[in-house]
Amino acid sequence: MKHNFGGSFEFLLIGLVGAAAPLVSIAVAAFLVQGRHVFYALSFPLHRVRGRLARTYNTFALTDEAYALTAAEQARSWSGRRILWLQLFLHLYWAGGATAGALLGALLPHSVQGLDFALTALFTVLALDAVRDLRGDLPTPLLALLSAVAGRLLLPGQMLLAAFALFTAGLLARHVATVRRPRHA
Repeated sequence: MKHNFGGSFEFLLIGLVGAAAPLVSIAVAAFLVQGRHVFYALSFPLHRVRGRLARTYNTFALTDEAYALTAAEQARSWSGRRILWLQLFLHLYWAGGATAGALLGALLPHSVQGLDFALTALFTVLALDAVRDLRGDLPTPLLALLSAVAGRLLLPGQMLLAAFALFTAGLLARHVATVRRPRHA
């Protein structure tokens, strides 16, 4: 069985399955969310990892966290061995955390009120942290908010998929406009 490290898609999948979304919508959402890994792989320091097996494993085990850590300035001097161990520990963390969550979650009574809001609260906190880290980049969260509102108004039954598509299109349009804009010294 192939393990999928698409944690963000796993959260999205819960909502899509709960809403009985069509399989095509789930597939498109998976493609849009997980497609980022193609771009991660292009700049991931795989060239420092020695051995076919180690490289294959590093490609398989690539997560957002591993990419973020290896993209940092201080990671440019890391050896392939350190990158491999990082991937292995993150893999164990993901698998162990998912297993612990499943086991502990099975112990919770089904009648716990308000627990369903925990996921919403988690993403609210993550969004607030991300906005703080943008350092003045107001257009990105504003574009995300507008995409969500437009998705809700235009396709209420497929709001999440529409919002992802609009947000992606908006980011691409902003990138094209920024690249074409002449820079002044």
